[in-house]
Amino acid sequence: MYQPARDRQETAAAPGTPKAAGTQFPALPQPRHWVLLGVLLCAAVVALGLTVQLTPGETTAELHVDQDLSQHHVAALTAIAMVINVLFAPVAGVCIIAAIALVLWLVRRDFPKAIAFGLTACSGWVASEVFKLIIARQRPNPGLLYDPLAPETGSNSFPSGHVSFAVALAFAVYFLSRGTRWSKPVAAAGAALPVIVAWSRVYVGVHYPTDVIASFLAAGAAVVLLAGLWNRFGPRLLDRLPAALTAPASRH
Repeated sequence: MYQPARDRQETAAAPGTPKAAGTQFPALPQPRHWVLLGVLLCAAVVALGLTVQLTPGETTAELHVDQDLSQHHVAALTAIAMVINVLFAPVAGVCIIAAIALVLWLVRRDFPKAIAFGLTACSGWVASEVFKLIIARQRPNPGLLYDPLAPETGSNSFPSGHVSFAVALAFAVYFLSRGTRWSKPVAAAGAALPVIVAWSRVYVGVHYPTDVIASFLAAGAAVVLLAGLWNRFGPRLLDRLPAALTAPASRH
């Protein structure tokens, strides 16, 4: 069960936890058993990764999907996939996160919410990098593709950082929109965006289908665990910051 939306401006679930001085704490929605859910999602990612690593036939079958898409590239779809390739890469992604966080901090004068947004949006990337180290799956060989659009090699195929970032970013933006008239459109867009990014990574030929599937699990685990940790420890951390950072905007 998730905390209701009205609780988002209240302190986290831990009884007696102090609020950040001078501001309302932006609690994130979290499952009641968030630790268990997060661990189960992490275990699912590792289990899926080990399965594909220990089953060569699975990788061969998935390569056929990449090869089939590579033989049927369409100019318009290729343009979309290549734009996504750039927008959800680390450099552009960091710029997107930083821009939104700065608006929340400097324009909206809500530093705690800026921090919560930034941590949530980044959590998908962090999770993907951890699982990449654990599984170390090789990317599809671009030499085996008919039309490799963005050739990449290395043991960083599982899961996809692009997709993990898209999932976490969708959650982060939705958390900002909760309780507003934009919440439903943002939720719909947030559900569609990671799916489109996942398609693009297989279309470009830099990931296998199970890579992008695992990204949803990995990013989900990251957001769930981050929400629980933020709600428990966030107020105390914010209390340690200078009052000038956490004070709400003055109204005239």
